[in-house]
Formats: sequence, structure tokens, C-alpha cells
Amino acid sequence: MLSKVMVGVATAATLMSGVALAQSSTVNGAAGGAVTGAIVGGPVGAAVGGVAGAVVGTVIDPPPQKVVTYVREAPAPSATVVVKERVVVGQPLPETVVVTPVPENPKYAYAVVNDERVIVEPTSRKVIQVIN
Repeated sequence: MLSKVMVGVATAATLMSGVALAQSSTVNGAAGGAVTGAIVGGPVGAAVGGVAGAVVGTVIDPPPQKVVTYVREAPAPSATVVVKERVVVGQPLPETVVVTPVPENPKYAYAVVNDERVIVEPTSRKVIQVIN
């Protein structure tokens, strides 16, 4: 009886250490999810963790309302562009699109593409929000 209890305690300790390791991981995105899933659940856990990590890795924080209001009300830049590609949140704008910095918040810029105002991250040109 005592040996069964000891085996149960050892098994629980082993499983809990994997969970603790998974919670302390600092790796982000799909790779982090896959690693965490592999530690906790083996190959199937890696596949599920990779998908979940990819979804979490693509979430973008919305810009402050003050930035949205500024971009909505600002005069259209002189260079409005029409591109074949669809403007997608999380994807960078083509290099042909001129982005204009938001004066009071240099973390953001905007452009008018295909008659839509978009807020972008200036360094990566990644679309953060499309304003309707």
C-alpha cells in the first residue's frame, strides 16, 4: 500500500514539474506554444500548443482612443494609395504606401489605403487597426 502511494506521489510530482515549467516559459507565439505543448502532452500537445500559440502571438493591442480619433479626423495625406493586396491587421503595408506619423504619439502612424484609414506601427509598417 505504501509503495502505491509513493508511486502516485512520484508520478504527480513529475507531472506538476512539467506544468510548472510550462507556466514559467518566456517563449512566445507558435514556437512557445509548441514547446509548452510538447512538454505537457507530447506530440499531440505540441500540435495543439503550436496552433494556440500562433493565435495568441497574433493578437495586437488596440491603439489608444485618442490616436483613433486623431486618425479618423486628420486630413487625408496627400499620398493616398490603391494597392492590389487586401489590407490585413497584423500584416505590413507595402513599401509603396506612405505612412504619416501621429504627432502626439510617435508609437503610431497612419495611411489611407484603398480609401480606408489604417493605423500602423511605424517601424514595422504592421497594420494595427483599420478604421471604417
